[in-house]
Amino acid sequence: MTELGPFAWPPAPIRTERLVLREAEARDRAAFIELFSSPEVHTYLGGPRPRDELERAVPEVPGQRPGLFVIDLDGAMIGMVTLDRHGAESPGHVRPDVGQTELGYLILPKAWGRGYGAEACASALDWFADALPGKPVVLRTQTANDRSMRLAAKLGFTEVERFEEYGAEQWFGVWSSATPSG
Repeated sequence: MTELGPFAWPPAPIRTERLVLREAEARDRAAFIELFSSPEVHTYLGGPRPRDELERAVPEVPGQRPGLFVIDLDGAMIGMVTLDRHGAESPGHVRPDVGQTELGYLILPKAWGRGYGAEACASALDWFADALPGKPVVLRTQTANDRSMRLAAKLGFTEVERFEEYGAEQWFGVWSSATPSG
């Protein structure tokens, strides 16, 4: 059993038309550091973390936890997708009445604009729907983040509410397996 539900982790790699969603490996460490230190990636996420701090803090094999998929393109990590339990004790805006699993994703800027985020997130949602049928997934993003807002709509998330947090308007949506994700 994992935090997310009654299934074994990690699952077998998930293959899409162009990508593989897989468990993190030691070879992904540099890409994790790049993701978390990128000013572009963290424009709407409170800013990047200092690279030297990450070099010290990131373990040899980063991201090994239930719900985290590395997005692999041609043998290299280009991002990650997460499905994390988000309960009342979690920081930030929470609506347990809507769903307790939250979709998150980070893509390296060099891979932006090619549909990889949509492809990876749709596959992760499909996997989740098979693992936990009928369970909804939530997503939070700043309304100013046009790319995330478009991706939420493309994946089939429905707006539940907007709210103010972290000094900006936030969007909160929900997806269920009854709604197509691609």
